[in-house]
Amino acid sequence: MRKNVKSVDEYISTFPTEVSDRLNSIRKIILENAPGAIEQISYGMPAYKTFKKPLVYFCGYDRHIGFYATPNGHREFADELKVYKQGKGSVQFPHDKPIPADLIARMVRFRVKENEVKFKSRK
Repeated sequence: MRKNVKSVDEYISTFPTEVSDRLNSIRKIILENAPGAIEQISYGMPAYKTFKKPLVYFCGYDRHIGFYATPNGHREFADELKVYKQGKGSVQFPHDKPIPADLIARMVRFRVKENEVKFKSRK
């Protein structure tokens, strides 16, 4: 994690080109599937919010990209994620494998809908 970075652009620029390209791909997937999402740095990594609630996070590492769609996002896609190393609320997409763009897009859309439902139920 890059604790002192102020923006997602700055965060991504701290990585070698091959990794930064992968991070930018994930960023693009998130922004395309979560229109209007607020992009920021939180916990030293790129973070996105919709409906005033955390949506997803991602983080670059030497051998993988960590993707965090909170526990609900991971539970919903558990069968598809079982081919990846995981932790509670996280999944690792290794650099030596293609980015699962469709899966990430569906996870983001799921989380957007989940945040929207929670937001509307509070009103």
